[in-house]
Amino acid sequence: MEKKLYEKQEIYDPATIAELSEHYAAILRLLGEDPTREGLLKTPERVAKAMAFMTKGYAEDPRDILLSAMFREEYRQMVLVRDIEVYSLCEHHMLPFYGKAHVAYIPDGYITGLSKVARVVECFARRLQVQERLTVQIRDCIHEALHPLGVAVVIEASHMCMQMRGVEKQESSTTTSAFTGIFLRDHRTREEFMELIR
Repeated sequence: MEKKLYEKQEIYDPATIAELSEHYAAILRLLGEDPTREGLLKTPERVAKAMAFMTKGYAEDPRDILLSAMFREEYRQMVLVRDIEVYSLCEHHMLPFYGKAHVAYIPDGYITGLSKVARVVECFARRLQVQERLTVQIRDCIHEALHPLGVAVVIEASHMCMQMRGVEKQESSTTTSAFTGIFLRDHRTREEFMELIR
């Protein structure tokens, strides 16, 4: 029986990858490297594909993600999806920032699939970002798609642009928050959310 070799399946636009690869080869030359040496021969293409993956959120509509699994339900208590992994690229240096997102909403007639909340986070994170905007975009998308009684989003992240360059503070982290509706008006609801994510 013939053994099948591992075959990685990826879907990319070949023209985009080819053009990006040319630019990355030029960057390697400008940095003083030789993109034709053995270890770097495929690097421009690999980086091009990596960047296409890490910015795939531009090709997705987060609102459509939520609406694809929207159900009528009379549940009116907090729905919290916590510890959603976040991997994004800082738009200032194009270096990674990574951490956790905690997202809650209180339904007003409609709920969405729990995985869809995580997918919305992923969709906005897979773009060039700042953490502050990312937090607000997630909040606003859920608010506009589901019209809940309120939305709460907290993101805790570490930024490589602070850890490996510039100020070089390895233990630093950043927390951002954004609220709508009852999470803004009622401090007890907000405190319940904060206690749950602690």
